[in-house]
Amino acid sequence: MIIDVHTHINNYHEDRVTSIDQSLNLLSQTMEENKVDYALVLSSYKVNEHRPSTTQVVEAIADRKNLGVVAGISFLHYDYKDVRIISDYLEKGLIKGLKFYPGYEPFYPNDSRLQIWYEMAIEFDVPVMFHSGDTYAPRGKVKYSHPIHHDDLAVDYPELKIVICHVGNPWIKDCMEVVYKNDNVYADISGLVLGDFNEKFERYMKNEIEEMITYAGNPKYLLYGTDWPISNMNSYLKFMDQLDLPEEKKELILWKNAAELFKIDVTAL
Repeated sequence: MIIDVHTHINNYHEDRVTSIDQSLNLLSQTMEENKVDYALVLSSYKVNEHRPSTTQVVEAIADRKNLGVVAGISFLHYDYKDVRIISDYLEKGLIKGLKFYPGYEPFYPNDSRLQIWYEMAIEFDVPVMFHSGDTYAPRGKVKYSHPIHHDDLAVDYPELKIVICHVGNPWIKDCMEVVYKNDNVYADISGLVLGDFNEKFERYMKNEIEEMITYAGNPKYLLYGTDWPISNMNSYLKFMDQLDLPEEKKELILWKNAAELFKIDVTAL
């Protein structure tokens, strides 16, 4: 089984407008081609014709049982209506988690402005995901997206389940320490490459991920994700095959950790 915890239906080719249904159909087709059983769709911190809102995504996937939603939250622009809508979705089980975008927006994860969201995530027992590491957009400010900042949050909110996206790349060793030290911190391996891995970079990243697992121990904290459509699903699965790990550990990464963390009913897939 394969669960991809990190996909988007944003349109990154902004010279044309793509409908939500077109994007979802392409996602579903790509999942089928690569034998991916379930995927989480992460909405953005901003909403425009190229980036659908959480509400639009929730409504669009209603009949697609192999997809779930993680709600993107804007640090700068959320208001009481957003809090009310997201809490309602959480209560009804329509979203699987919350996603924040430090680096794309100027804030550190332990900023008190986000306390209400963290308390909500704890109440409904859903993970909070954070962009971490390099930013796709060159105007991002990476001082905010360093994985070390999640240690403060993990200590201050020990009941909060935290996912460091992209293993904090290029600060993977710092991410190692944060997940090793804190039982409530996880990491996903999404977005390590634009498009396909080339042979040289695949060898480099293989070594980095294997070192992380050696340092931080049994990979009960590590999640499979791609960042599709930025990253290629087929190339990512080939990368997973290259990891020098026993099959039971690959299974943890590919689906078991995600199913437990995001409460995904795999018997229904």
